[in-house]
Amino acid sequence: MWERHEIEAFLTLAEELHFGRTAERLGVTTGRISQVIGKLERRVGARLFERTSRSVRPTAIGLRLADDLAPLVAGIGESVRRAVEAGRGVSGELRVAFLGEWTAPLLLKAVRLFGERHPGCRVEVREVQLFNSRPSLLDGSVDLLIAAYPFEGDGLVCGPVLLSERRVLAVSAGHPLAREEQVSAEVLGDHAVVQYPEVTSAGFKRDRTPDLTPSGRPVPKGPVGNTFSEMLTLVALGRGVLPVGEHSRRYYPRPDLVYVPIHDALPIVRGLVWRESNTTERLRAFVRAATEAAATEDAATEDAAAAEYS
Repeated sequence: MWERHEIEAFLTLAEELHFGRTAERLGVTTGRISQVIGKLERRVGARLFERTSRSVRPTAIGLRLADDLAPLVAGIGESVRRAVEAGRGVSGELRVAFLGEWTAPLLLKAVRLFGERHPGCRVEVREVQLFNSRPSLLDGSVDLLIAAYPFEGDGLVCGPVLLSERRVLAVSAGHPLAREEQVSAEVLGDHAVVQYPEVTSAGFKRDRTPDLTPSGRPVPKGPVGNTFSEMLTLVALGRGVLPVGEHSRRYYPRPDLVYVPIHDALPIVRGLVWRESNTTERLRAFVRAATEAAATEDAATEDAAAAEYS
């Protein structure tokens, strides 16, 4: 194997055809260039340059080698340049996904704000489902995902909280709890709870479909759904209940479902998730834009609420 400085010396001499100018360009002595070329020729087993007191010119072998190496070295340099640009610059492409209809409006605001600031970076938006949200991050097909927390493990990073909503219990329209104005989280111990798919992290399942009620009673496990819509359908069929966010009333309204507030449950929070190893400047820039978009959204909501009660 040739070292980088050896390849650089060889290609520079093939271009300059002068030991002195080659040494000057590379910041070394003429003797050092002569030493490197001699070493390379011994490895190859043939002359790479014909030298006289007046001229230097590549041999047929040296000329062929220079022609072969030059584009390879240029390609390596371009690859490194692109990697540096991706890591430090805000250009190229960013692939952002959302999980759940409620997150889409905020994501689109973040995309618009990011685009105004960084027109040289294209943002591709796509939707994922419960079964493929984590795999999409891990296999690199998605750079960022806006989803409910906790979203842990596998080297994933959760950014600032962008959205928050009260927790409600989805029940079938004919369920006894459908007539209640509100319920306690303790009722989970009395009814089967529809479960998230196996790919969902253990931490998320503990938060959303716990094994125990607050008092320590076991929670019966219902059937598993692969998508959120499928899980709601299982609820509508009477196969179980499901704690969800209150925005499900708006984004998943169904005549066969009722959403009952859970008065003693913590809110559900959402934000951006990404692989720590995939942290780049353009990714950080998008997180900043999304955080600012969320703050603007919160301020608008507060103003609307104040106007309503003034």
